[in-house]
Amino acid sequence: MSQTALILGASGRFGRNAAQAFSNAGWGVRRFDRRSDNLHSAARGADVIVNAWNPLYPDWAKQVPELHRQVIDVASEHDLTVIVPGNVYVFGADTPGPWSSETPHLARNPLGRIRIEMEEAYRASSVRTIMLRAGDFIDTTASGNWFDQIMIKHLQRGRFVYPGNPDIQHSWAYLPDLTRSAVALADIRGELPRFCDVPFAGYTLTGNEMAQMLSQMTGQDIALKQMAWWPLQLARPFWRLAPHLLEMRYLWDTPHRLDGSFFNELLPGFSLTEPNEALRNAIPKPKVSDAAQRTGAALRS
Repeated sequence: MSQTALILGASGRFGRNAAQAFSNAGWGVRRFDRRSDNLHSAARGADVIVNAWNPLYPDWAKQVPELHRQVIDVASEHDLTVIVPGNVYVFGADTPGPWSSETPHLARNPLGRIRIEMEEAYRASSVRTIMLRAGDFIDTTASGNWFDQIMIKHLQRGRFVYPGNPDIQHSWAYLPDLTRSAVALADIRGELPRFCDVPFAGYTLTGNEMAQMLSQMTGQDIALKQMAWWPLQLARPFWRLAPHLLEMRYLWDTPHRLDGSFFNELLPGFSLTEPNEALRNAIPKPKVSDAAQRTGAALRS
């Protein structure tokens, strides 16, 4: 029997990859359009809601509680499972690792508190919820995240720009793998606890390890350069995103990894894409010049 996933935020990073993953697995996929669709109507006949709505940081305090309240109400009315892409913000800077489903949520910064309260709203509800928790995303296309906007922006010039201490571990998730695991968890949703917090270990890499992988796959001598944060400090008064980026800076200087033991228990046969392959898929392909294209065409003729 065909199953249907309603994707909220289908044009965003997680939502776009989730729509592809569910479609590849044979699910029917509904992409919700907030401009024209009604959430109650769109949820009718669905089996799972993938709640990938993610406003910009400055809008979190105003929008996140209300958006998730709507989803909880609709999921409760239609008896649907909600899959939420969780993050590591809830743990805070001083929480010992590795971070697991048993790790207390001790964040005290504003964005961390908003995420804690959002997760507690699901936990306090009757809605079956899968909180699929991951670190920073590695996408297959430029999507405005740290990796493509900052880190590999100047890769073709031989520079890898890293926002923090390149010697400490940082948690990463390759989005095709992460969303493929969302499908696998949706398939066994009836066997899971009502509120199921599932850390996705993904890759735990240092900045230096990533730079070395990129050097090997590109054939270039990639130099790691640490990102300067002072421009964000200067931008604080007039760029509303800057204070929130600075607020989360601690994650680049706090070694952390996610404990994947519970995930492996739930999905013992799940295999990850090799990290070098994930990075290869994430970096832009070298542009072919017009002259090279003409030469190639001549050789083929």
